[in-house]
Amino acid sequence: METTPSTPPPAASGPGVTGSYMDFGGLGKLKGQARTDAKSATRETAQQFEAMFLQMMMKSMRDATPKSDLVESAGKETFEGMFDKEVSVSMAKRNTLGIADMLVKHMPDPGAPQPSTAAMLEARGAKGMSLKAPAPQAMSLQAPPPTLSALPRMGGPMALSPRLVPLHATGTAHDGETP
Repeated sequence: METTPSTPPPAASGPGVTGSYMDFGGLGKLKGQARTDAKSATRETAQQFEAMFLQMMMKSMRDATPKSDLVESAGKETFEGMFDKEVSVSMAKRNTLGIADMLVKHMPDPGAPQPSTAAMLEARGAKGMSLKAPAPQAMSLQAPPPTLSALPRMGGPMALSPRLVPLHATGTAHDGETP
């Protein structure tokens, strides 16, 4: 009986180099890809960031739910964490939230030529910052008085009732007798 050496299953076919942001070999491949094809490497990195964000969000949602001592264990937490990681990677590949799209949209084009420092200084011209310190200005030590505005009251001003009038104005004691 002939046995064939077991080979690992082929990697999932997809646009990404890595299957997870924890795959250090895949991250090395991604770094190599960034040298040759920067746009797709930028996209893959943005997806990895979105997956990490989703996993952190799911972890904090799990932490916010009440726990029961009857079913909680370290093993359950481990498997929940692994499940959350796989779900977050899958959601990021499907572009569920669109965070990766926003990141790629707002990142500079890696293929565009970068201007030199001399060219940037020349483009600024007279708009550059002055190396001289600004002239000191005297500041007032007294704060301006606060402006108070009247609070609006429904039904107009409050009328004074006899119980709100001070004791010396009515001439009556607490027990209702006159002094």
